[in-house]
Amino acid sequence: MSGIPTAQPLQKIKIFSLGTLQMRTFHLTWLMFFVCFFGWFGLAPLMPTIRADLGLSKAQVGNIIIASVSGTIIARLIIGKLCDSWGPRKTAVRLLLAGSIPVFLVGLSKDYTTFLLFRLAISVIGASFVVTQFHTSMMFAPGIKGTANAITGGWGNLGGGVTNMVMPLIFAAIVGFGYTKTEAWRYAMIVPGIMMLVVAHLYHRYTKDTPAGNYEEIGYTAGKASTDWSVLADWRLWALTMAYAMCFGMEITFDNIASLHFVDSFHLSQSSAGFWAGVFGFMNLFARALGGIVSDKVGARAGMKGKGRLLALMLLLEGSGLLLFAQAGSLVLAIIAMLGFALFLKMANGATYGIVPFVNEKNVGLVSGIVGAGGNLGGMLFGFLFKSESITYVQAFTYIGYVIIAVSAVVMFTSFAKSSVTQSAPTGRPVALAE
Repeated sequence: MSGIPTAQPLQKIKIFSLGTLQMRTFHLTWLMFFVCFFGWFGLAPLMPTIRADLGLSKAQVGNIIIASVSGTIIARLIIGKLCDSWGPRKTAVRLLLAGSIPVFLVGLSKDYTTFLLFRLAISVIGASFVVTQFHTSMMFAPGIKGTANAITGGWGNLGGGVTNMVMPLIFAAIVGFGYTKTEAWRYAMIVPGIMMLVVAHLYHRYTKDTPAGNYEEIGYTAGKASTDWSVLADWRLWALTMAYAMCFGMEITFDNIASLHFVDSFHLSQSSAGFWAGVFGFMNLFARALGGIVSDKVGARAGMKGKGRLLALMLLLEGSGLLLFAQAGSLVLAIIAMLGFALFLKMANGATYGIVPFVNEKNVGLVSGIVGAGGNLGGMLFGFLFKSESITYVQAFTYIGYVIIAVSAVVMFTSFAKSSVTQSAPTGRPVALAE
């Protein structure tokens, strides 16, 4: 993003304000990701009904889980670069418009194959996260980037929890109007499609690419974009990618599998299972933001080394909590353990993106895209465990818990500090990366 004059980044987040371009953008970035989550995971809490309707096997459900996150991997890499070249505003609007198409049309699925393909197409809208993080980074000063990114990312992720709670209610309401269950899950997906179109209009009208204006207004063109591919040789990038695979990858996996797990393991109804799965996602209301806030506080005192150690600790506690959840023998214990590992998982999400904007300030879009793609890569790989006919869901959660703990050790021994080097941030202000 070199050469982009992003004057007047905000030094303070005014949550209840819409009076500035920066704060309007702040609220629309998380709202955009929120409605994309509705489209992306709107089908997840309805999977018990869809499984029965389409006659899906455990392996087929596993393939659908994998497809639901796979398309996002490539999409996040592409969207990161498009933010650098097109600008986040155009990128977001075009992604919302294009992504709404498979959301509207998934109800036409008549068998496993067509449903799988629609699920794969829908997964592309998960790349909206990269726009959220990129656009927020453009609008706020370095000292609060971690907090701003964590709040917008967390409130966007909140869509996963609200979706799990609300979509079964929409489904039930449609059934109440006299439609069959087979028809109801299909019509229910029209709701998130409409939400995406509404937010596309708001994003186009009320945001700008930078505090100084849109790219075309400030004379910035894609031809001027300089991509520093040397960042690919930076181990910190890959450590963050692994970390995000463990936290966000586990989050989207749990969003996908939670309702089925609660139905199959604790014999809950679809609505009750959706409620408890929603509680997991609802913790994004504060937990991811808390991770970003603590990351900024620690960074102010202990530099990038402190931020890295905080992230490692959050991952260690997440993995330990997931092991407890896997072994819970009752619904009450499972919910308590779920709340514990959810807290640290979402704080790890925020702590990861408290570091991301400082890895390479001139290519925030590229770095955000790669790390973001890592989250979905983790979700895809975890999906293979839940697909296996020889591995139970409990065993899959256990294996993942141990892997998360191992990655926490890798992060702990990664040096995120950059010795005595000061780089130019997108805001045009120097950002010290040393201790």
